[in-house]
Amino acid sequence: MYKRILVPIDGSETSNRALATAIELARAFGSRLRLIHVVEEMAYLSGYDPFGGYSGELIKVMRESGAKILDQSMAVARAAGVETDNMLFDKFGEHLGETVATGAKLWGADLIVLGTHGRRGIGRMLMGSGAEQIIRLAPVPVLVVRSDDDDKVTAPGKG
Repeated sequence: MYKRILVPIDGSETSNRALATAIELARAFGSRLRLIHVVEEMAYLSGYDPFGGYSGELIKVMRESGAKILDQSMAVARAAGVETDNMLFDKFGEHLGETVATGAKLWGADLIVLGTHGRRGIGRMLMGSGAEQIIRLAPVPVLVVRSDDDDKVTAPGKG
């Protein structure tokens, strides 16, 4: 059914849950995984040089951090016996959703599996919703895996 599953990862617990779900699906369907990490400029605004760009050292650290996240996630997927590769995207100026959609199209993904932090209220307004961007722009179906925090939300009047 799904032969190529794209998994955006950021090293968070929610991202790790999405990876575990993608691994289960890949094993069930005999699928390949492609793990992607997107270096987002908005995530590193404090490193912006007001005179024209990002410092070379900050960009180097951002790329190294992304590569480490990819390596760790690749090890998990391969240990589970799933054929996996990865890509690091660091093209500044593109939003997360656009980058993931482009990655899915270029690779011919059948499915995107991603984690959501379930931000609400002011946190969502300030940080935005990466999952929402991806869902809106995705060229293929998207399976969204919720964070542990969402499991702890109780129904109104129940807690």
